[in-house]
Amino acid sequence: MNLTEILDLLPHRYPLLLIDRILELEPGERVVALKNVTANESFFQGHFPGYPVMPGVLIVEALAQAGCAMMLSAVENPGSKVPFFAGIDRCKFRRPVVPGDQLLLELKVLRQRGGSCKLQGRALVGEEVAAEAEIMAVLGEREGR
Repeated sequence: MNLTEILDLLPHRYPLLLIDRILELEPGERVVALKNVTANESFFQGHFPGYPVMPGVLIVEALAQAGCAMMLSAVENPGSKVPFFAGIDRCKFRRPVVPGDQLLLELKVLRQRGGSCKLQGRALVGEEVAAEAEIMAVLGEREGR
């Protein structure tokens, strides 16, 4: 799935759209997405000058966006839904993510009920795990759609 298709699926936009491509997708089951981390990311201006590191919360947000894309791809009329981050468990950061890194975002469904989902995710740079977490997300109704 390319960026145009991701924009059709997710409500996120610059500067908070944090996935560039979806490489593998099994709707309602699993997803593998890609985030190219460039020196032009706005958050590097203040995190940290002279030693740019991607904030951990944004790595988790990238995981959540990939998971929500997978959830939305499994529903009829995804434009009528809005994904919400509902919780996080067992989050660990294993290595810094810096400009030039490619983040591979892998998520699989642990449990799903109605419009809510618990996902197990990990963000990798090459073969190294940069972060891992269990993420809860829920699809709400988008008003006016």
